Amino acid sequence: MAYSYRELLARLIKCEAGGEGENGMKAVASVVMNRVHVPNGEYHRVCQGDLRKVIFQKGQFDCATSVLGGRPNPQTIWASPPEEIHYQIADWALAGNKLYSTGNALWYFNPYKPSCPYTFPYNGTGRFQVKVGNHCFYNPTALYAKT
Repeated sequence: MAYSYRELLARLIKCEAGGEGENGMKAVASVVMNRVHVPNGEYHRVCQGDLRKVIFQKGQFDCATSVLGGRPNPQTIWASPPEEIHYQIADWALAGNKLYSTGNALWYFNPYKPSCPYTFPYNGTGRFQVKVGNHCFYNPTALYAKT
């Protein structure tokens, strides 16, 4: 049986940002929903507004793949069920809310250092918006619409 959108999002939130506090989890949920609602570019073309397609798009979320670098991935959305806070944040995001500070961010990553690069991904389609917890968040540039 396939997970509901709520269950999928709650699991992704826990796996991707469970240790980042409430704002960190809301920031990740905001990026996921920004990808669902983006009006152009790769995520619009490939995912067509479908949350399931956004989460499982190849190469996007490490937590949504069972194999990383040819090895089993121990940290996946299937490995650890969400807790109440993850469901609450999933419900919040699915209701149309987003963390104001992340803007229209479509990407995030943990650079494992104090500062964030100005551009990400490295093809120039995203510009730094904000750092929340350990993650850097990036808004799309005009170049993104051409992807």
